[in-house]
Amino acid sequence: MGMLSKSTARATVTALVLLTLSCARFTPWRNEPARPEVNLAFTLERNLIELSNVRVDNRDGRFILGTALPRTVLDTHFAVPPRRDNVLQLSEKETLHIDPIAQDLGGVADGIIGTEAWRRAAITIDYRAGLVTYQKNGIARGYMTVFRFQAEPMMYVAVNGRETAVIVDTSSPDTLVLPGENGRGTVDIAIAGTLFGKTDVRYAPVSHPRIGNRLLSKFLVTIDYRNRLVGVWRDPRIT
Repeated sequence: MGMLSKSTARATVTALVLLTLSCARFTPWRNEPARPEVNLAFTLERNLIELSNVRVDNRDGRFILGTALPRTVLDTHFAVPPRRDNVLQLSEKETLHIDPIAQDLGGVADGIIGTEAWRRAAITIDYRAGLVTYQKNGIARGYMTVFRFQAEPMMYVAVNGRETAVIVDTSSPDTLVLPGENGRGTVDIAIAGTLFGKTDVRYAPVSHPRIGNRLLSKFLVTIDYRNRLVGVWRDPRIT
């Protein structure tokens, strides 16, 4: 292959720089240094985050992500004997301790991975890429809107103009679940500066409002369990 002329080489370098900058401006962490992390692929099945390749105690299964569940729940037909070293296997080299309980999940999944797995770290959910990233060094704030929480991960949503604290619950396939008698209704919603307008929501006898995947999937979502922070960034690539 012949050598490039100086003008052609300069044009090539310029094009690569412009391409890099155009991609970087769409990511909220563009100035963040590289951090130790593990990427976990997922599919959105029935509007639930189903982790594709994780294993529990070296057993394959259908496991969904439960960001507000304090302990991992395994279906009674799948449940492994509880012991001190039950593990969630993220990869060949990365395992995390879990403390599962057994419960009938009605065929929804073999298990729901709870927050005890991530308690010393953070996870980022990229709905567009289909990745949950386990982050050992905590949250990368970038351009995110950040909320602090005490118990379950929480953020604020404007419901009919009123700021309302809601639990970030990826085991909910719905938009918002609001306290009330069972049924559905319509409310005006705004999240982190984004107006969604009239939105269909569910009412149920819950003790606290919950936001589910139908709304969370419009955002890049980071939950830092160690430092008790939730960060959301409205991804302009998601309609």
